[in-house]
Amino acid sequence: MHTIQLGHSDLHVTPICLGTMTFGEQVNESDAHRILQHASARGINFLDTAEMYAVPPKAATFNATETIIGNYFAANKGAREQWIVATKVAGPSRGMPWIRNGNGDLTAADIIAACHGSLKRLQTDVIDLYQIHWPNRSAPAFGGIYYQPNEADAQQTSLHAQLEALAQLVQAGKIKAVGLSNETPYGVHEFMRLAAQYNLPQISTVQNPYSLINRSYENGLDETMHRLGVSLLAYSPLAFGLLTGKYDASGLTGDGAPAEGRMTKFPTMRAQRWGRPEALNTARLYNQLARDNGLTPTQLGLAFCYQKWQVASTIIGVTSMAQLDECVDALNIRLSDELLQAIDAIRWQHRDPAQ
Repeated sequence: MHTIQLGHSDLHVTPICLGTMTFGEQVNESDAHRILQHASARGINFLDTAEMYAVPPKAATFNATETIIGNYFAANKGAREQWIVATKVAGPSRGMPWIRNGNGDLTAADIIAACHGSLKRLQTDVIDLYQIHWPNRSAPAFGGIYYQPNEADAQQTSLHAQLEALAQLVQAGKIKAVGLSNETPYGVHEFMRLAAQYNLPQISTVQNPYSLINRSYENGLDETMHRLGVSLLAYSPLAFGLLTGKYDASGLTGDGAPAEGRMTKFPTMRAQRWGRPEALNTARLYNQLARDNGLTPTQLGLAFCYQKWQVASTIIGVTSMAQLDECVDALNIRLSDELLQAIDAIRWQHRDPAQ
């Protein structure tokens, strides 16, 4: 599998990244280790995790995913060297009291302490890509579509202070590159401006949602990142399973809904952007388009992301090796110009219902 350079960093990753937020919730440790081994055998060299994982987030599984991955590295000689490892420091607590005792800020000290915690759990000396999971300010994310000014932002730890903390970690050899997640054009521009002004680490990546039912990235952030040389890591390319077709007939909770499907199993997930009726109804249109063109819905959803020039690496989340194989095999599918035009025709009618 070929590799792509991430932003201005020295990291070269495969166009498929193994997402691990199911490890410790839907996937037990032994199965997670088998998935890691199989992903490496299939040529993937990039994995993404976070201190917050597993998902859905809760106190009982906070830090669990990193621990599972660290145990894999410890048990398999040479395994760590096979992977470019990305993880994230959680942003302000957002109603999750187990994150820094519910603190609504993300300080420089928090970033450094969180990084040391991740290093310990991952049982590694260095994190290749360290990301801020969500902004430390009022910004539309996780389904929010409107910016709402908030005077309290002035009391939050500044972007400059956060970037200085990340610089300390780079200088100490604890991390190699810096990224953001769930970010806006303003956030990317401001971090990059501060990096240039104060000779601090440049932002190499932004990890944002990108799928057939959420292409909001293309409404300005793509130009920002292209011109600044920042790479997109696309998460939720299958929209939490909506773009696999498994909910088409049953809906998210009806008779026949997959018992182990994330949207069926976890009510908190249905309360988010993926659970909107418009999201499922629009996903059904894309899923039928796939079938009409001799593809599975999964193949269409992933091939769309793999083929887009805006995407450096697509993050796949799997619960079995069969799912992993299907995701990897879709890398060889090329969508015709006519099919891409049909995709755009649906978007013209329905825009981005899972934004």
